Amino acid sequence: MSEKWLPCRQEWLRLYRRVRSLTRRDDAEDHLQSAFVNYLERPDGSIGHPEAYITRSAVNLSHNARRREQVGCIAPGGWDDMLGEVRDTAPTQEEAYQARERLIRFHAGCQHYEEGYYTAWRNIANEPIDFVFHYGDYIYEGPDSKGRVHDMNDRPFQALRRHVGPECYSLDEYRRRYAQYKTDPDLQAAHAAVPWIVTSDDHEVDNNWAGDTDQDGTPPEIFRLRRQAAMQAYYEHMPLRLSALPDGSHMQLYRSLRYGTLMNAFVPDTRQYRSDQVYGDGMAAQGADVWSPNRTMMGAAQEQWLFDGLGRSDTRWNLLAHQVMMMNLAHRRAPQGELLYSMDQWSGYMDSRRRLLGFIGAHCHGNVVNVTGDAHRHFAGDLLTDPGQKKPVSVEFLATSVTSGADGVGDDDSFSRSVRRENPHLKATTDQRGYVLCDVGPDVWRADLKVLDKVMERDGRLSTYASFAVERGQPGLQQA
Repeated sequence: MSEKWLPCRQEWLRLYRRVRSLTRRDDAEDHLQSAFVNYLERPDGSIGHPEAYITRSAVNLSHNARRREQVGCIAPGGWDDMLGEVRDTAPTQEEAYQARERLIRFHAGCQHYEEGYYTAWRNIANEPIDFVFHYGDYIYEGPDSKGRVHDMNDRPFQALRRHVGPECYSLDEYRRRYAQYKTDPDLQAAHAAVPWIVTSDDHEVDNNWAGDTDQDGTPPEIFRLRRQAAMQAYYEHMPLRLSALPDGSHMQLYRSLRYGTLMNAFVPDTRQYRSDQVYGDGMAAQGADVWSPNRTMMGAAQEQWLFDGLGRSDTRWNLLAHQVMMMNLAHRRAPQGELLYSMDQWSGYMDSRRRLLGFIGAHCHGNVVNVTGDAHRHFAGDLLTDPGQKKPVSVEFLATSVTSGADGVGDDDSFSRSVRRENPHLKATTDQRGYVLCDVGPDVWRADLKVLDKVMERDGRLSTYASFAVERGQPGLQQA
């Protein structure tokens, strides 16, 4: 299987003829100047994954012995609807963003199709930004809700839009779910407007899965079959490197990207290699198992890869873009109740967390920023290696969901009050939908927590809930 870099219009035209033979569309040529498609060329000359209708791109390209990462993809819906773009994220040292000393980027995720409109993606599509980091839960694997009413945020909820089909288990079912999500015009617009860096979390496979274990007690050898189907569909539909081509139920997702001398971005994978959650995978007190060195969040090989990359990094900033919260966030269900922590987040893997934050504190000199998601709320706070420590070693911006959780309840619910009271390192939280906008300069990293007043109706109003800045070399959030 060979890799091709297509740098000139003649090559685009040659590819167009082959794409048209697959898609049976006659209107592709008019758009080739602004569109791109990457492909895998098999030894027999055919294009890989025609069943995905060219909605994905394989992107570990080589050109002049330089590694390039393509982080955009052509959006589905036809050549005449949405067109994507490609950007080189690995300039040579002499090219190192000489004309620019800042990056503007978003991170977002958790976009349950049934629970709201994708107004956030429409707003992102209209912003002049450099890239989007999607932290996961691009799809939700659950079945059609059949219009049933259930409880959400302590009030009745009925699905705004409905999934097609049952819960996803087979490759066809996962493909159909991606196809349904990608029919949304606002999501298409965001894919077409800006490059994406993506990683998967749990709902691309199954809620809160961990390594070879799912939440239902399925035998590992059976769950791996489901994971294999899910990862194949994810690879077909998302902009990923060739190195991410699934090998059975395994997919190489952790990777790094360089942006000149300004930033190295590391994308860890906190699902495939982690130990199973303890204490029923819920909210629980941090017993001995949480601190056990025999349990891991990233696995030994990935952890060493990350430490090596951070240790060698010579950029102004280092970004850790991953899936679940790093803050050790406690709350109480009742005023005198015990302190509870999420067993699915890093707070359920405290030995792994201590090693990572300890390494950052010892080697990275106040230039590491974490962006995460999954919790369906905005959170911004300082990261402390151990409970009770006063001096932070890093900071975290956790982006709320695009739609998951529907309109939300704001910042005066019982959970918000509890976490603000129990966690002095937490600087802001709200249960509204939206995303985080980051403006990264050589010495200051600014983040705006954007929120929508509603997603259960179209055209919700966008506003900034809070803004923070962190100064390079001085870890700790300051109100901006």
